[in-house]
Amino acid sequence: MAGSSLGIIYRITTWGESHGPGLGVIVDGCPAGLSLNENDIQTYLDRRRPGQSRIATPRREADAVEILSGVFDGKTTGAPISLLVRNTSQRSGDYSEIAGYYRPGHADYTFDQKYGFRDYRGGGRSSGRETIGRVAAGAIAAKALSEFGISLTAYTKSIGPICIDPKSFDRDAIAETPTSMPDREASARAEKYLEDCMRSYDSSGGVIECVIDGVPAGLGDPVFEKLDANLAKAVMSVGAVKAVEIGDGIEVSARRGSENNDAFRMQDGKVVKSTNHAGGILGGISDGSRILLRAHIKPTPSIFSPQDTVNRAGEEISVSIKGRHDPVIVPRAVVVVESMAAITLLDALLVNAGAKMDHLKVIYKN
Repeated sequence: MAGSSLGIIYRITTWGESHGPGLGVIVDGCPAGLSLNENDIQTYLDRRRPGQSRIATPRREADAVEILSGVFDGKTTGAPISLLVRNTSQRSGDYSEIAGYYRPGHADYTFDQKYGFRDYRGGGRSSGRETIGRVAAGAIAAKALSEFGISLTAYTKSIGPICIDPKSFDRDAIAETPTSMPDREASARAEKYLEDCMRSYDSSGGVIECVIDGVPAGLGDPVFEKLDANLAKAVMSVGAVKAVEIGDGIEVSARRGSENNDAFRMQDGKVVKSTNHAGGILGGISDGSRILLRAHIKPTPSIFSPQDTVNRAGEEISVSIKGRHDPVIVPRAVVVVESMAAITLLDALLVNAGAKMDHLKVIYKN
């Protein structure tokens, strides 16, 4: 199976299935000397862990990470970092029924058409649990980025029709609300909306927003390795994401150039922008201002309501999906989006180190 790796220098390869013995990631290209322990990674994994609220799947997993290689005496060695999370709460029997038919909204049919064989237990390789490896690698990337003053903050912007009010932004609420919304009043309304969805045996989608501060100008390339394109690819590779926006996103298509261009000016001897419609990236290269991206997440496809489908014999049938599922994917995907952005940015930072002779002279000139 191709396509399980991402990155040029900071390169990750995830592995494992939802109901296999475990899942994990191999992280290659992490510079030596970064202070790292399992708690640095566990903090991120705890943010996506199931079973923490009424609006998350009841599957109970500790998602405890083990560092198998690449770290010695509390620091990275420059060797590949191997991380493992063991599955402990598989209930594969919940999925035995779906072996013979294709769930609407899932990858069952397309996986079958590509490989002629699939692991139907919880979606196998297509399961949301695959993101464990991404989050673990993202935790390392975020810690490395923090050494350069780069920080990432992702949160739920909306669930269904309920959207946060920027005037009520409360950073602490991201970790304290079950929705991961930075607006407590909006979170309460979203929780009620989700309760209504659950009573109707239905689910909801939503939007995740990620803001990235401290990124220097000059990251990314002007053609096939554009920073915005790589961020979009990384975030779009998350299974439930159906659209990605950078800056003002789709709103720019209805504007005039005079409305959308960000004027430049001088501030404290530096070039800055008066506005940030571009979202911190111009021509595929970071411009030094805040990077803003949004990921649009589809509703959870596993719902208890009857749905029409076909089985492997080509017969039309009606099914009601059983098992343990999130009524909304968005809150647990917040840290996944943040992690994919961190992975992309660290890779761009490392690639950029060789962009100028001046950079190399700092490293190698005696």
